[in-house]
Amino acid sequence: MRACVLIQWLGAAALFGALSVGPAHAATGGEPVAVTPVDIAPCLAAAAADDVDKATSACADVIDNEKTAKPDLVKALAARAALYARHDQIDRAIADDSRALQLDPTLADIFNARGELWLKKGDRPKAVHDFGAALKLDPNHEKAKANHKAIARELERIGAQMAVAGKPSFNCARVRRAVEKAICANRELADLDREIYALNARVIREARGPTEAKVLQREQDEFIARRNAEFGRPGYDLKKAMQDRLQRLNGVDGY
Repeated sequence: MRACVLIQWLGAAALFGALSVGPAHAATGGEPVAVTPVDIAPCLAAAAADDVDKATSACADVIDNEKTAKPDLVKALAARAALYARHDQIDRAIADDSRALQLDPTLADIFNARGELWLKKGDRPKAVHDFGAALKLDPNHEKAKANHKAIARELERIGAQMAVAGKPSFNCARVRRAVEKAICANRELADLDREIYALNARVIREARGPTEAKVLQREQDEFIARRNAEFGRPGYDLKKAMQDRLQRLNGVDGY
């Protein structure tokens, strides 16, 4: 009798187990549950429309969603970065571009975009690095080539300026006049002298004819003669005289 009861109990337990395990198997071991893909269209559309409020919300929904596929995440980051850049939120734009490049370091466009952002911040070394990275990935990237060339010229110009900083237009080793010695001894005066010399040369070069060029050169000669004669006299301000001459050459008084 007890054996019969035990058999009945085991049969019931087996049936209960089958019923309880069956649904779990269907949920985990059967057909996979469909995952709805994250929709990035609202983010891209709002960013393209330059709608900061909508894009901020829509792109955050994509970027902060763990289920977003990597390619879509990169697109959303790039779109939001471009939007931030257009609105001068440079640090945020750099952060999004940097995250996109961490996910996919093969994007020449993003390297170039981040390089332009570094340039806006005044960080030329990082800008050069990013433009170079873009060109390494795509040697024919037109924007990166133009940016790299422009910044190379700028760095060359800065280097040239640094090379002559504090040096006048004449050789200080050969000067005898007190005024020239004073100019050589003062970096600001030396820079002013060099600027006056260079600007005067340009003005004469752009003169409308030989007669006008002679008139302009005569004015420069008169300035130098007056400077040499008046330096050291009471009330004479060499710096002011040089600044006035530079303003004159720059067109303040009619050039």
